[in-house]
Amino acid sequence: MLLIVYQPSATNGPDRGLTAFGDFHTYYDFAALSSAGKLPYRNYWYEFPPVFPIISLTIYGLVSGRGAADFTAYAVLLGLVITAFDVGNLILIGRIGRRVHGQTVGTALSWVYALLAAPFVFSWWTFEPIVTFSILLSILYLLEKRDTGSALATAFGALTKLFPLILIGVVLRFRSPGKAARFTILALGLTTLGVVILLAIGGLFGVASLTAQFNKASYESVWALIDHNYKTGNFGPLSDHFDPVKAAELQGNPAVIPSWLRVVVFGAIGLFIFVQTRRFDDQAVLAFAAITITLFFLWAQGWSPQWQVTLIPLILLNFPTRDGVLMCLALGLVSFVEYPALFARTGDTGGVISSAQLPLFTALILTRTALLIGFSVALFQRLREPVPEAQ
Repeated sequence: MLLIVYQPSATNGPDRGLTAFGDFHTYYDFAALSSAGKLPYRNYWYEFPPVFPIISLTIYGLVSGRGAADFTAYAVLLGLVITAFDVGNLILIGRIGRRVHGQTVGTALSWVYALLAAPFVFSWWTFEPIVTFSILLSILYLLEKRDTGSALATAFGALTKLFPLILIGVVLRFRSPGKAARFTILALGLTTLGVVILLAIGGLFGVASLTAQFNKASYESVWALIDHNYKTGNFGPLSDHFDPVKAAELQGNPAVIPSWLRVVVFGAIGLFIFVQTRRFDDQAVLAFAAITITLFFLWAQGWSPQWQVTLIPLILLNFPTRDGVLMCLALGLVSFVEYPALFARTGDTGGVISSAQLPLFTALILTRTALLIGFSVALFQRLREPVPEAQ
């Protein structure tokens, strides 16, 4: 019903539909290049692995016929596909919740997730629900001792965005060396195969596509405050993507704290949690997966608002209480005040937070960081509880 009322639009003024403030227009612009025979990795670099570009190009081809596709038709179909993945997330939350917490709690978690604004909004802004689906499916299969299926889900997630590969750490902690090795070989092997094909097709464009995210300046994080980078993590105009060199250009101030030092510090924290974990039941698997992903988000040089689509299920599944729901609401409120509310008022500064907005911007980042740190501490305390190993 919302889609009928707030249809995406690219004409007659700015987009006032569900896709306003999201990335669907960017996705459309890239997909539209296919009408001129230009494809990602072959003719330009694309900052994500191949799963989403394939989905986007397929949808564009379906709605375009022999001519250029209408943005509204493209955005509606893409949004429905992403929403289908989010329905999958809803189902997976229910299944995991029922397995770990029982029928009543699992059903309640499904209702809570269905009524939260953030997952629905980001289904019409980004493709993050696809990544979340792969992570939740991988966790469910781990809980059900279906390691092959979990490895396949992890590889699918890694070929959408690379970071789901950090779930290998969960397997290393909760599986025997032999089973962990098989999982790692399968997940990394399939991901590597996809990357090799991408590089074979793209050459320099393929290399640029894989490295672009790592060459970004800091953005919307504590590290960005330290570096005085007061903007989002968006790349430059579409024309930059035809030059592989542009993918390596730093659009902002260099890091004050070197990336290698952050790796050492967070690696030490992760190793400490790894050796200090004392419980090995289903709740421990959930907690360890959640703390691994949360530490990754804290370590990353930037913060993407859509990451809360992955965090919200993990918060609810680990803390199916009033406190868990309140944290999800607080995280959503802080994120939406930051973007789009605050950044929508930076048009006169070229998308950069002004000095007048900086105190609020700083407070929002520190609040969000405190929420993630508090979540991590609570998860660690759960992992330290002496629960006998599950058979």
